[in-house]
Amino acid sequence: MRKRAVITGLGPVTPIGIGKKAYWKSLMAGKSGAKNIHFDGWEMDQYPCQVACPVDGFSLTDYLHRNKDFRYLGRTSEFAMAGTKLALQDAGFDLDTIELEKGRRTYGVKDVDPGRMGAILGIGAQNMDLCEKWYRQFLKHNGPNRVSPFALPHVQICSVPVNVTMAFGIKGIACSVSTACASANHAIIEAYKQILLGEEKVMVTGGADACITPFVFGGFVSMNAMSKRNNEPEKASRPFDRDRDGFVMGEGSGIIILEELNHALDRGAHIYCELSGYGATSDAYHIAAPDPEPDRQAQAMKDAIKRARVAPEEIDYINAHGTSTALNDPAETLAIKMVLGNAAQGVPISSTKSMTGHLIGASGGIETIATALMIKNGGIHATINLDTPGEGCDLFYVPRKAIRKDISKAINNSFGFGGQNASLLLNRYDA
Repeated sequence: MRKRAVITGLGPVTPIGIGKKAYWKSLMAGKSGAKNIHFDGWEMDQYPCQVACPVDGFSLTDYLHRNKDFRYLGRTSEFAMAGTKLALQDAGFDLDTIELEKGRRTYGVKDVDPGRMGAILGIGAQNMDLCEKWYRQFLKHNGPNRVSPFALPHVQICSVPVNVTMAFGIKGIACSVSTACASANHAIIEAYKQILLGEEKVMVTGGADACITPFVFGGFVSMNAMSKRNNEPEKASRPFDRDRDGFVMGEGSGIIILEELNHALDRGAHIYCELSGYGATSDAYHIAAPDPEPDRQAQAMKDAIKRARVAPEEIDYINAHGTSTALNDPAETLAIKMVLGNAAQGVPISSTKSMTGHLIGASGGIETIATALMIKNGGIHATINLDTPGEGCDLFYVPRKAIRKDISKAINNSFGFGGQNASLLLNRYDA
C-alpha cells in the first residue's frame, strides 16, 4: 500500500508573528513586517537599501530551557530550535525535560521512537552572524588566537539540524539542504521521501535563515536585488506590481511536522493537510536570474501535479514564489500559464513575501505553513501593495485584501538562485 504523509504541526517564527495564531492573524489582516534597519558600527549610507523584515524581540529562552551552550549558537539555529518546539507542541507531542551533565538540558519527545524521527532542514546561508563575528575577530587579532573553538562547529550549515536534534533527542536522519531560496521546499521534499520509503515515521522539516547581516545584506545590495523604497518600508515588497523595485530581506523559520499517516492516526493527531506531490527541476541557465522561458519552473509544477495524481484544472490556489523582483514575477506568471492553460485566469495566486519579506532558506517553510493554514481555514491571504499589475503579470494575485475560499488542492512554489526549482502540492486530508 502506498504510504501517505500529512502535516500535523506548524512552527512559524516570522517577522509578522511567532506561532500559528499570531502568524495567521497577520496574514489575513495583510500586515507588513518591513521597517528601516541599521547595522551597529556600520555607515548605513553605503547601503542603498535600508529596509528589511526582522524578527524583533526574539529570545530563544522564551521557548527552550536556558542552556550554557546557547551562548555559542547562531541566530539561524535559534530560529530553527524555537520553530521546532512550536511545531512539536502544535502536533500534540508531549515533551519531557531531560537533565544532562554540566548544566545542559534537552527534551524527549514522548510516544515516538527517537530512531524513527528525523530532521531535514533547508538553510540558504549558514549562521552568518557567527561567521561575520568570528572573522572580524580573526582579522582584529591577526590570527586565530582569540577565535572560540566553538566558532567553526556552529557556523556550519549542518549545525542547524544538529542543534535541533540535540535539543529534542531526535536520532533518525539529520541533515541540511541548501538550495538558496528553494532550500525549505527541497528539505520538505527529502523529508517526504523518508516517510514514503518507510525510513522514518516523523520528520521535522522546513527551513530557517538569518541573513540580515552586514555582509549578506551588502551582497544583495551590490546585486541591486533589493528595494530602495526606504521612505515607505511597509510598501517596499510589492510582488507583481508595476512599481516593484526589488525584494525585501526577511528572517526567521518555518518548521513543520511531517508524519506518516497511520502513525498520525494511531495517536489521534490533528491533521492540517496532506503532502501528496512534488516537483524539483533545474533551469541550467544563470547563477542568479530565472530563465525567461520558464519551462523548468513549469515542469516542477507539472511533476507535483502528476505525482499527486490530480489534474491541472483541480488546482484551487497557488502560493507563489512572488519575490517582487523585475525578472521573477513575470517568469513565474508565464510558468503558471504553461501549467494551467486557460484555467490559470481563474486560480487565486498570492505572495506571502509581500508581508514577510523574503526569508531565503526559510521562505518555503513559512509559505508551506501559510498554505496549510489556508487549506484548513478556508481563506486566502492577499498580496499586499499590489496596486497596478506590472507588464507580464496578468493573473489574479488576490490584491490588497484577503478572500474567503475553500481550498482542496494547492501548489507552493520556491524558485532559488541558479534555477533551483521546487514545487509542493498540498491537499485537504480526506480519510
